[in-house]
Amino acid sequence: MVGRLLILLLSVLPTHALSRGAGWLATRTVPVGWRVAVYRGYSRIFGARPEEAELPLEQYPTLNAFFTRALKPGVRPVAPNAMVSPVDAAVGAYGIVEAGTLVQAKGRTYSLGALLGNEALAQAFEGGTYATLYLAPKDYHRIHVPMDGRITQATYVPGALWPVNVAAVTHVADLFAVNERIVVMLDGAHGGRMAIVPVGATMVGMTRLVFDDLHTNARRREVQQRQYDPAIAVRAGDQLGHFEFGSTVVLVCTATAGVIEPLTLGATVRMGQRIGGLAAHESAGRR
Repeated sequence: MVGRLLILLLSVLPTHALSRGAGWLATRTVPVGWRVAVYRGYSRIFGARPEEAELPLEQYPTLNAFFTRALKPGVRPVAPNAMVSPVDAAVGAYGIVEAGTLVQAKGRTYSLGALLGNEALAQAFEGGTYATLYLAPKDYHRIHVPMDGRITQATYVPGALWPVNVAAVTHVADLFAVNERIVVMLDGAHGGRMAIVPVGATMVGMTRLVFDDLHTNARRREVQQRQYDPAIAVRAGDQLGHFEFGSTVVLVCTATAGVIEPLTLGATVRMGQRIGGLAAHESAGRR
């Protein structure tokens, strides 16, 4: 009941304006003398780990700088020759793409074509695997590359800004396909393709990429697509972008790229942790 009431309330609120406002507040300078207390207080409330931060807490001038902080070198080792988690997150869904659909929550599915904004593109992923990874406010907010390859395009798809918590995932139909998002296409170094989809949410100031100025919650409310020629070469573990507060990443890969291994719903994954095998390496291992 509480979840339904929350969704009803959000349906009449200006969520884009509220989210931009939250983003503006997060970029206000925190007085130097308050910073350690503010960030430690935030960490105690939400369960974040400030000891993993790359810099001393007093060197983060704003809440946004703290939210999007880098980690100390070596804190998140990247598994070799594997498909790795792009984020610190909880597993929200896992499965095989069947009839062009993904599972959002128990009893709810949604269209992969709608998520990608391209029905023809979605057909290549039939029979591939996918995972939905939910970042809570406590989590490290940077997004990384899951496997070696080349980024060929990125598309900003405008939409709603529903929250992405359990209540919203349960009650809002087609949530990830109606929220605004950025669809990043990655051609695997050993073949196949992967779609990496950071999804915007209520109170997430913006979702940004490191290799382009595309971002969510843009005032220009229209589809924006970038084609990269030459494609952008990346390695597993490279930074892809960041959330300015928690949200969700949906990963979908073709069977020719590899396979996301079975993930337990609700389980915690860490950036750089192996979550799947690459087709070329798996085949070599069987010979």
